[in-house]
Amino acid sequence: MSMQRCGIDAVQAALDAGENVTRVLALRDCEDERLASLLDRCLAEGIDVILGSENDLWRMSEKSPALALALVGREPEADLDTLLDRGGLIWLLDGVQYQTNIGFCIRVAEASGADGLIVTGEWSSDDRHRIVRASMRTHRFMPVVFGCDGNYAIERWNGKISSIEDVGEIEPWDADLTGDVMLVVGGENAGISKEILNASDEIIRIPMAGFTPSYNLQAPMAVLAVEALRQRRS
Repeated sequence: MSMQRCGIDAVQAALDAGENVTRVLALRDCEDERLASLLDRCLAEGIDVILGSENDLWRMSEKSPALALALVGREPEADLDTLLDRGGLIWLLDGVQYQTNIGFCIRVAEASGADGLIVTGEWSSDDRHRIVRASMRTHRFMPVVFGCDGNYAIERWNGKISSIEDVGEIEPWDADLTGDVMLVVGGENAGISKEILNASDEIIRIPMAGFTPSYNLQAPMAVLAVEALRQRRS
């Protein structure tokens, strides 16, 4: 089931049903009385409300136009240890260097229902601004933790570790992507570090049949993200 409730009526219904609404995105400077009443209720119930432009609401909504959208079933904020303790489906970007690629990966992970994403390396505020723009600001609806040590993350993780690399021996549909699993994607040049590969429970290879020996990293991530979503829906 989708994590989004789209429109004032749908958000009200989710609240009435006791669904776990964790964040609401609403239209900024809107004078609609029903929206004002909804936002007052959200604030009274301790639900985080963020305001966006018409374009923001249009890009994010499943069915546009909508004055309010609710995130259901996912906590949108977490530090590294909290994220690892929660479990679920976590992505780790190990050594990815290009801001645009990271932004696209955040968007893929969020859209496919992941519980969070970890980015290794050091990033300046300007770097993060470019990443956020490329992600379509979907980091507002899924925890994204920057500046982490990949080895610490996998040592701290209590679930399965599945890395995506050309040396893999199984294809995505032959891997078990349910339960607590961390999916690791390597950098554009060096790939996944040897330490993380050695610590992985399995290494997954995305099928290729052309002359070019590799995909852009967003493509294998998207393939695995959709396969994980399919399995976790079953």
